[in-house]
Amino acid sequence: MGGWAIAVHGGAGVDPNLPVERQAAAKRLLARCLEIGVAALRLGTTAVDVVEMVVRELETDSLFNSGRGSALTARGTVEMEASIMNGRGRRCGAVSGLTTVKNPVSLARRVMDRSPHSYLAFHGAEDFAREQGVEVVENEYFITEENLGMLKLAKEANAILFDYRVPLGVIETCGASAGAVMALDSSIKMNGLPISVYAPETVGCVVVDAHGDCAAATSTGGLMNKKCGRIGDSPLIGAGTYACELCAVSCTGEGEAIIRATLARDVAAVMEYKGLALQSAIDYVMKERLDEGKAGLIAVASSGEVAYGFNSNGMFRGCATEDGFMEVGIWE
Repeated sequence: MGGWAIAVHGGAGVDPNLPVERQAAAKRLLARCLEIGVAALRLGTTAVDVVEMVVRELETDSLFNSGRGSALTARGTVEMEASIMNGRGRRCGAVSGLTTVKNPVSLARRVMDRSPHSYLAFHGAEDFAREQGVEVVENEYFITEENLGMLKLAKEANAILFDYRVPLGVIETCGASAGAVMALDSSIKMNGLPISVYAPETVGCVVVDAHGDCAAATSTGGLMNKKCGRIGDSPLIGAGTYACELCAVSCTGEGEAIIRATLARDVAAVMEYKGLALQSAIDYVMKERLDEGKAGLIAVASSGEVAYGFNSNGMFRGCATEDGFMEVGIWE
């Protein structure tokens, strides 16, 4: 057994114009989440408990697009989604269309542990949250001034999503339309949109604990200016999240491409059926399964290996292992 390992991500597809201070804030948050996970793992906490704990922390901070920082739909509302999977027994829970649940990942955990189902959505998920006593808040809690401003710009540019990590002032100095034109010069695209107007910023965590058990959790607000009712890869088991006895995977990026590729499950599948090691499996699926899509993923193996891959111009990520290794990064 190679000991425990943990990895976290805060989304793939980073705008190169992201100010240095915002990059530093993202790295600090990822490092804090790693430290929370590491402390728990040192105490012998199970993998599934650690992934829930870490993703809750990411949801509660408004920096990334999950929980409090969730992107807004075309109607200016939030529709959050999350999933969690325990590699031991391949048990899972997922939720979509949440508007009041403070920590979607914890509701996904309740679906897994306390319901006969694997996936609940919209009104049914909200009703279950209240039955379970999960913390709910007013919708205003999730709606930040920054995201309201970015939704306005996205609508004016008729784009699904502007990168709301880049301060409004940077775009407004050129005017919204000029900002949109400037963005269209990007040759890298996700969902057919220039990367500089696309920032998924889904959050996720994968863990292998001291017993070699693996777990994964993923949470997101989706896409800025998305159609109401749109569901991405994050709550879909096998697409955005997967865990089994071999490994655990959490994905981020172009949801529609990740869904088509069943990206998370494919990492496990090539390990299982081709006998590839974790990093080789990731390299294979990133190259062979995404077609034109842009995405990233983090993964751990039951052996204690931790790895990641992305084909976008950046991915917010961090990892730590029992032997003392710790790394936080954004770019290649």
